[in-house]
Amino acid sequence: MSINTFKNIILAALFLSAFNIGFASDANGGGGDNKEGDPVNTPEEINEYIKHHVKDSHDFHLFSYFSDGEEHHVGFPLPVILYGENGLSMFMSSEFHHDEEGKTIVTKGESNFVNLHGHIYELKEGETTVAFDAEHHPTNATKPIDLSITKSVFGILLLGALMFLMFGGLAKQYRKRDIPKGFGRVLEPLVVYVRDEIAKPNIGPKYRKFMGFLMTTFFFIWISNLLGLLPFGFNVTGQLAVTAALAVLTLVIYLASSTKDFWMHQLWMPGVPYLIRPILAVIELAGTLIIKPFSLMVRLFANITAGHIVLMSLIAIGMTFQKDMTIYGSTALSLVLSLFITLIELLVAFLQAYIFTMLSALFIGMAVEEHEHH
Repeated sequence: MSINTFKNIILAALFLSAFNIGFASDANGGGGDNKEGDPVNTPEEINEYIKHHVKDSHDFHLFSYFSDGEEHHVGFPLPVILYGENGLSMFMSSEFHHDEEGKTIVTKGESNFVNLHGHIYELKEGETTVAFDAEHHPTNATKPIDLSITKSVFGILLLGALMFLMFGGLAKQYRKRDIPKGFGRVLEPLVVYVRDEIAKPNIGPKYRKFMGFLMTTFFFIWISNLLGLLPFGFNVTGQLAVTAALAVLTLVIYLASSTKDFWMHQLWMPGVPYLIRPILAVIELAGTLIIKPFSLMVRLFANITAGHIVLMSLIAIGMTFQKDMTIYGSTALSLVLSLFITLIELLVAFLQAYIFTMLSALFIGMAVEEHEHH
């Protein structure tokens, strides 16, 4: 790694750390002068803020501030699309007025909707308030089919547009010249890396057939992880549904591409005593159909989510010391603590994309490999 590259990484980590701390400070009411009622001024409220930051939501919340004793939110709403008992309903999330306690009711046609901790419920006919049981679960409301454009969906659409522009431009350059220019020079080494270090070694001669999937997977995960380091609330790969979808795609591809030779080694492994073969067949099937996709799903989800929680927790340490330190001292403490974890997160963003893509290529290579029979 060159000195300039290392300096750029340090500067990027400093920028991301300062940016995240700025947003956390805004959410804390603008600094060390905490007022009673601020959303982030106790350990319990900090925990809730961190949980809210990493989970998906129906609006795009940037930060909050207090003026004249009232809390004001800065962000923009997203479309809410629901299919409930009375058919399709569409409206903007701003109609909930940032209420996640179920107090604000949005009426569309004959349906009444409430937002409870990020989940939208439809009240039963004739009900005007939410009733809860002993465990604080709604008893007079049901969940409609939610087809909304949430933060994660918005992030996926944005990411798809970015990838289309980047690689569409790279493809156009290759039609006119052998060596790309501009931003294409940044993308080309990464494309070659995925081809020569991931696809070829793990799949073998048939690698070209799967390059489209592997390239899309690698860059989707990597850029998603980088977007997740920004304080705007993007946490695409920290959503279990997204990582599950990626794992299922890998499962479908290596099952659809598998050879008879692969299934023979799965179900009736040659060179093994006959009494042991049925036991090994069950183990191999469980590994192929369940364990492999499950490990892909959980590894990516857990590492990305844990990274966000650790980063926000280190920033919160400085926030909790604001009563005992000056605003500059607490901010400096948060910056120092978060700088090193941000450097690690920049590495993890690439590493998790590499691991997921490499394991996907390995599983595909195992499925398409032709074994020699003696």
